[in-house]
Amino acid sequence: MLEIEAVSHTYPDGTRALNEVTLSIGRGLFGLLGPNGAGKSSLMRVASTLQPPSAGRVRFDGIDVLAEPRALRRRLGYLPQDFGVYPGVSAEVLFDQIAVLKGMTRRGERRNAAERLLRLVNLWDVRDRAVSTFSGGMRQRWGVAQALIGDPDLIILDEPTAGLDPAERNSFHEMLFGLGGHAVVIVSTHIVDDVADLCAGVAVLASGQVLAHDAPAALAQALDARVWRGPAEAGVGDATLLSRRLAGGRRSVRVLADACPGPEFERVTATLEDAYFAALERGGSEP
Repeated sequence: MLEIEAVSHTYPDGTRALNEVTLSIGRGLFGLLGPNGAGKSSLMRVASTLQPPSAGRVRFDGIDVLAEPRALRRRLGYLPQDFGVYPGVSAEVLFDQIAVLKGMTRRGERRNAAERLLRLVNLWDVRDRAVSTFSGGMRQRWGVAQALIGDPDLIILDEPTAGLDPAERNSFHEMLFGLGGHAVVIVSTHIVDDVADLCAGVAVLASGQVLAHDAPAALAQALDARVWRGPAEAGVGDATLLSRRLAGGRRSVRVLADACPGPEFERVTATLEDAYFAALERGGSEP
């Protein structure tokens, strides 16, 4: 169990990135949703011991993360939003170097881990290529592989599907589903589809605050019978605009209202995306 209690952080320039964030995250897949600049990466850096917060506590399975960062790092797998690689170093060699840093002292163990994890992310056949020559999606998959070295109990993935094409994203979702059975897996993203059907729990973060926190289905059900769809040119009256869409050459809007906003509107089933935009609206953020 990862317990984040009243965590706040203010950067030296005065930017308040986190404001009293409190979350309890158990084993399985957990989605952290929010727009760019919401504070997701700051929270992930705090949870992964890279950045001490200005205030608050973080514990993982009894470990005081702020007081004993090395104890957590032995059990942590982390994929940052952006990471650099050494030019000219192959995927397998770079993997081996990181495995050494993570405490794998036996060469045979490192080789087995390299084959298993590079196969998992479909990079084994290009293991001799330099990671610096990989496409964005391939580099991201390599980053996921290195995050899984040592079978960590806590896996933090910051924007893991950035740069992945639809097929790679589907494969990545399948891989994540298999990880959730034995570890706490946090997926930080601004892509709602990455967590809608995948995660057992989700939190919506904006302006450094948690605006909503529940199971994806529960967040959607909270808007049950209050989401309407209609043409974009129709007036929405007092309804809350959730999103605008373009489909089949026509523009439409989805709105939140207790009663039908007008004759052009029809009631639709609420989704996690609707709940996400509703939370942002309540929090004063632009969708």
